[in-house]
Amino acid sequence: MNLLLVAAGAAIGAPLRYLVDRWITRWAGGSFPWGILLVNVLGSFVLGLLAPQPDRVVSLLIGIGFCGAFTTYSTFAAVTVALAESGRLRAATANAFLSLTLCLAAALLAQSIT
Repeated sequence: MNLLLVAAGAAIGAPLRYLVDRWITRWAGGSFPWGILLVNVLGSFVLGLLAPQPDRVVSLLIGIGFCGAFTTYSTFAAVTVALAESGRLRAATANAFLSLTLCLAAALLAQSIT
């Protein structure tokens, strides 16, 4: 049952991440990974809301399944490295700084309102 809950959440999170990233990239342009930044900040906020949640079903479905598939540390890392390797050191640094700062701020904000 636990695996099915995680899989169900992931089945929603992964396609939604793709759609949000594509939409933001079309809207803002592809020169900076705004879509990846946005999904990671939103996912951090949702996880911050769930942190005090003792319900195992909610934790598995939304926390591990949905947020685990919706957010993407690996893509953040790969895009940041690609920006640096292409000589866009300011963009790489900004991406790393904004990701860390905004994701932590989103999680703290969410926890403060629960």
